[in-house]
Amino acid sequence: MGWLWHALEVSGSMAWEILWALILGFLLSAVVQAVVRRQAVTALLGDDSPRALAAATALGIASSSCSYAAVALARSLFRKGAGFTAAMAFEIASTNLVLELGILLALLLGWQFTVAEFVGGPIMIVLLAVLFRLFLRRRLVADALRQAERGLAGSMEGHAAMDMSVTGGGSFLRRLASTKGFTAISHIFVMEWAAIWRDIVVGLLIAGALAAWVPADFWRGFFLTDQPVLAVLWGPLVGPVVAVVSFVCSIGNVPLAAVLWNGGISFGGVVAFIFADLIILPILNIYRKYYGPRAAAFIAGTFYVTMAAAGYIVELIFWAVGLTPQERSARVVEAHITWNYTTWLNVAFLALAAVLFVRFLATGGLPMMRMMGGAPPSTPDQGV
Repeated sequence: MGWLWHALEVSGSMAWEILWALILGFLLSAVVQAVVRRQAVTALLGDDSPRALAAATALGIASSSCSYAAVALARSLFRKGAGFTAAMAFEIASTNLVLELGILLALLLGWQFTVAEFVGGPIMIVLLAVLFRLFLRRRLVADALRQAERGLAGSMEGHAAMDMSVTGGGSFLRRLASTKGFTAISHIFVMEWAAIWRDIVVGLLIAGALAAWVPADFWRGFFLTDQPVLAVLWGPLVGPVVAVVSFVCSIGNVPLAAVLWNGGISFGGVVAFIFADLIILPILNIYRKYYGPRAAAFIAGTFYVTMAAAGYIVELIFWAVGLTPQERSARVVEAHITWNYTTWLNVAFLALAAVLFVRFLATGGLPMMRMMGGAPPSTPDQGV
């Protein structure tokens, strides 16, 4: 059974590397839903103007979330009044323009990939904004918002019974520190996890299997390494496809990106692959639950086009300035639990999650979860 244990070990390693970011992302999502006033989000991110997109990008960089958590937080912003384009820009920045991703890329693949990611991220956001401006219809946004307000289970009666609204005044910090605010955050945090954890587990298991079982020779043939010109054209097109079926999310896709780079994928293909953590199959299913099937299909199509286009543009820019890396010597390693910064962060955030879970149980959360079937509380006026 060594082959199975190897795949599980890889999956566990990926989960350990992203655990603290997952908890942080869902905590931020809960804070936004419970504490941030709708008017504040609408004023900052309420349209698709350059100012709103710049603010969404900055907030995404600051949130430093994993892709699953970024998607949940983007939905929270959208429900609070953010424009749909701004919410999607937040997702891109939150998963692709963060410091820990840049550090890991530099360590495993080289500094050129870090630069490429920070160049390609804004390019993708601009391209996505253009596509949304051309093809996104108001009716689709309205349908997506109704689904987002309805919640994952689609039960308005259940949501009414689970209304966690806090109506007190005062500053943001006072609302955040209030007893009622703490309770609301704990309920939303646990219920968001209850709704999404199956998708996360399935994604990590499949990612571990691919990383452990697919031989390097397969990748070399698949990426057309014997035909350099075709390989450059093929890489950005197929990179997102590999990401979609590999289920690897956020920072966890960097080790697999190292495998693909050593296997022969083009430089632009690696960039497109890393971007594509936002359209892997479990997340596409989450989009369907959050926004409905039509909006999910629109997101998938526009994201794929912009990811591939950003890969081509980055490849062209780096070729023009002579920065495209030539050696395929990425470090392919498997993470192990050691007393490094990841372990300390995981311990700290697990303790915080435990506090929120205890608060959730102590304030009658379990019966609500059973009533909703695991869906997060989502009333249109929820929040402090």
